[in-house]
Amino acid sequence: MSDRATAPVPPRLQEWEQRTEVPLFVAGLVFLVGYAFRVLAPPDTGAVRDLALALVCATWLAFVVDYGVRFRLSGLGRRFVRAHWLDTVVLLLPLLRPLRLVQVYTAVQKRRERPRLSLYARVMSYASLTAVLLGVSAALAVYHQEHDAPGASIRTFGDSVWWACATLTTVGYGDAVPVTFGGRVVAVGLMACGLALLGAVTGSFSSWLVQVFRREDE
Repeated sequence: MSDRATAPVPPRLQEWEQRTEVPLFVAGLVFLVGYAFRVLAPPDTGAVRDLALALVCATWLAFVVDYGVRFRLSGLGRRFVRAHWLDTVVLLLPLLRPLRLVQVYTAVQKRRERPRLSLYARVMSYASLTAVLLGVSAALAVYHQEHDAPGASIRTFGDSVWWACATLTTVGYGDAVPVTFGGRVVAVGLMACGLALLGAVTGSFSSWLVQVFRREDE
């Protein structure tokens, strides 16, 4: 069990997280847009690509500052890296920032007295939005790695989106597959996330159905 689960969160760290989760989520979307322009813009659009690179660097710097502040406020020292392993992974791979949607929802929800959605609706909404953002991120990353690679079957961004959809849904048609090391690393991560998200949605939907039928029987 992590230190975060066994020890109370310091008040200053809790306040910082509540104030910064939503702005940092927006910054994550800006990072994704900047990365998309950087990857998809034609080579002759130098100004656009430079602006996109500036957005990517600026938002990543904001993530670094946030990580450093939370590292200091936590009082955990080096244990922070282990206790907050997801934050560390997201800092190194900012395209995975959609995985922090749970923390974003928690920070927003603490400002309200009660949830607006039921537990099942929250799980399915989180899983669906995360799947969309992860799918787009993975499609961009794989297209970046693959479109110029020798023998690649993913040549256009459309091919990459098709591959991401097939991988996330665990269908795996096999007509578009990564051939580079970087592309395959992205594929492994996306397959793992796809299985987890699909299981969460299926489990929540099944539980909701059982609850509905139980109420009808009563």
